[in-house]
Amino acid sequence: MLSPSVLVAIAVTVVAWASAFIVIRGTAPYFTGGAVALGRLVVGTVLLGVVVLIGRRWVWPTRREWIYIAVFGIAWFGGYNVALNTAEHTIDAGTTSMLVNIGPILIALGAGIFLREGIPKWLAIGAGVAFAGAIVIWIGATGGRVSLGIGILWCLVAALLYSVGVLFQKPALKRLPNAQVTWLGCVIGMIVCLPFSGQLVTGLQSAPVGGWLGILYLGAIPTSLAFSTWAYALSRMPAGQLGISTYIVPPLAIVLGLIAFGVAPTWLAIVGGAICLVGVALSRRRTVVKAVPQVEEVTQ
Repeated sequence: MLSPSVLVAIAVTVVAWASAFIVIRGTAPYFTGGAVALGRLVVGTVLLGVVVLIGRRWVWPTRREWIYIAVFGIAWFGGYNVALNTAEHTIDAGTTSMLVNIGPILIALGAGIFLREGIPKWLAIGAGVAFAGAIVIWIGATGGRVSLGIGILWCLVAALLYSVGVLFQKPALKRLPNAQVTWLGCVIGMIVCLPFSGQLVTGLQSAPVGGWLGILYLGAIPTSLAFSTWAYALSRMPAGQLGISTYIVPPLAIVLGLIAFGVAPTWLAIVGGAICLVGVALSRRRTVVKAVPQVEEVTQ
């Protein structure tokens, strides 16, 4: 049974990440994918750095933990953000969120193999169903034409990097403080995105106030706040189970996308999203082992 604080952390994370898909789509006309990633990570690094300083609890990572943090920062904060932002230049927020959220299935499978959380039968079945749903989303978004699928490819890259990041973040949280791990990952991701500095400066020079506010929001809420609440929850529950909880993000992103832009995914893409959710539901099932009644021996 999860504690109320963990449930609140999950809820904050889900809502913040759903809103990120909308804001990223809104900044697309003014910034490249790399520029948005760098901008939000600069803001996130500053805000998370303040949190770490206030906490005043610093635990020096071991060599192995540095490797975990480095991969986590490069894959999730760096590569994932660039891939996600680039995808939303060609795909609506709702479809992007559905495709990227095949990541939780990859996390569940990876956690079972590499983190030894196990791979129950229903988890494997659910993963297969969710993968089929992702294919339906791709067909709905592109009509099955590979020439229009570059955005889909970016989404799949983002999902893969997202899952890798979580799988390397989880062991780093065993001993190190949540805020410290999150901040270090953000700093590393920011460094990885520094080659986009020129694009960010150019974008900031021409973007309206709304574009600036979008970058600030992405750095403050989906990055600083949501990654902190995610790390808090991840340190207190299995990675596979927490990853599955983020499947509420796509429906929220679709609703927010309708409100903000009046744009919804195609019906086939929505069907594919529903299939993904069915896969998640199946992955949550547990095989019930019936106890065999013991027959007492009667002594003569």
